[in-house]
Amino acid sequence: MNLKQAYGGTALTVQVVNSVAELRKLAPDYRRLHEAVDNTSPFALLEWHIAWSSHFMNLDPHIEDRLTVLVVRNAEGACVAVVPFVFSRRNFGPFTVVSGELLGADPSTTESRGPLVEPGYEIPVVRAVRRRLYQERDWAWIHWAGVSGTLSDALTVDGDLEMQPEAPGYVIDLPSTWADFRRGLKRNIRESLRHCYNSLERDGHRFEFEVAREPGDVRRAVDRFLELHRRRAAMSGTIEHADHFVSQVSRRFLYAVCQELAVRGSVRVFQLRIADDIVASRIGFVIGDTLYFYYSGFDPTWAKYGVMTTTVAEALKYAIYHGLKAANLSRGTDPSKTRWGPRVVAFAGAMEQRRRLSSRIAYSCYRIASSGKFLPGWISRPLGRARRAWS
Repeated sequence: MNLKQAYGGTALTVQVVNSVAELRKLAPDYRRLHEAVDNTSPFALLEWHIAWSSHFMNLDPHIEDRLTVLVVRNAEGACVAVVPFVFSRRNFGPFTVVSGELLGADPSTTESRGPLVEPGYEIPVVRAVRRRLYQERDWAWIHWAGVSGTLSDALTVDGDLEMQPEAPGYVIDLPSTWADFRRGLKRNIRESLRHCYNSLERDGHRFEFEVAREPGDVRRAVDRFLELHRRRAAMSGTIEHADHFVSQVSRRFLYAVCQELAVRGSVRVFQLRIADDIVASRIGFVIGDTLYFYYSGFDPTWAKYGVMTTTVAEALKYAIYHGLKAANLSRGTDPSKTRWGPRVVAFAGAMEQRRRLSSRIAYSCYRIASSGKFLPGWISRPLGRARRAWS
């Protein structure tokens, strides 16, 4: 279904894609748009969207998910935006509630969900997308999550939104040499690095740094990563870290997306080997000129040597050696990121409600159910399943 609109002299066509099979046909449009946007996020790649849609939709029998990817083209037919949504229908009693959110609402495997919009098209794209969405009469609210910069500003131009701050992201701008980078670090991280390397040498341990990037090597590296990630999460007496791949579907998704991105040449699994054993691992994605640091894991018996810090340092050396310009430390604030002296990237979320009484009542009930406050079970259970039965 297409809708042609003109905003400020910019004629846009909105195409709606509702299946993974149709999504695969958009590969040329994704390639064109990634170049135009200079995208550095693995979560905006076609491979990520396909793997997510294939693994995380319709897992809960009480929620019906519908893939709705809006592809926006200019008058020449060039793709200027991909805005991927999932609309979810919840049934309870005689009532039905439909809500939409940007693709990637999973238990932490997708860390950023902002759509791809070519610079300069933000306002006309938002208007065209919003106009198309309002042709659908069933949804009560839409959650715009993980938007930043000019796109966040564009959302507020015409919309009646409830803005929500989100966890910031952290990016290191890399110089041309490791020596230059190390000189720019604060004293505490320089001392930490010195301890990590010296303590291993002092106790007679030699490490090897390995990078898995070929599909077969990546598969084996993910095996070990999952074991180390699980062991790290089970540690006590330290900062708590969740096991983000505790469910079978999350593990299947990780294997699938890493295999697809390995074929693309974008996966790097950084591994620290000591005495013939991998003791620390971190998954990374090279997108454009940026290394994105994904999740990590390590053997707790080697924790006193700071093997995870050493792994990150060696990965940064790798990025600098290969001419990358930035390292994205991902979303969320903790000392393991801020001590490297990164710059902060702000993200925002926004809730957009339908301007009708039934939608506002449904959204109010959803907020109460999500907050844990009292509502009758027949209302709170369906509405409160914001993250579904992922296992």
